[in-house]
Amino acid sequence: MPEQMEVVYSGGKKVDANFKGFTIKTDQPVDNGGEGTAPTPFDYFLVSLGACAGGYVFAFLKKRNISLHDAKLIVSFERDETTHMVKKVKINIKLPKNFPKEYTEAIMKSAGLCFVKKHLENPPEFEINASCLQL
Repeated sequence: MPEQMEVVYSGGKKVDANFKGFTIKTDQPVDNGGEGTAPTPFDYFLVSLGACAGGYVFAFLKKRNISLHDAKLIVSFERDETTHMVKKVKINIKLPKNFPKEYTEAIMKSAGLCFVKKHLENPPEFEINASCLQL
């Protein structure tokens, strides 16, 4: 059976997604008519890229008993000036001082294993339907 999420309106420009027992709240910025009380849906999309890659990087470090102190990822996004679509995602892995240089290539490959990134490389098919509630 396919996984499902329920998406509901919660006032103003707020939309909540109920998925796997969590409620993910979204809103729009004030300058777009929202209240700015939560990230936008697109913000969550961008965050999912960084958090996913980070999960792989931190797991790589932990598996090799390398300190995670000072380790972090800096994720930046370049947008197309015309479409405003993200055209490039840059992930800069900041490694701890004690990081063995021979693992540099491997940790970059590890970040590339991110499941969110892989979905962008091979996007799913979309099917959109509409139906009225039956009384």
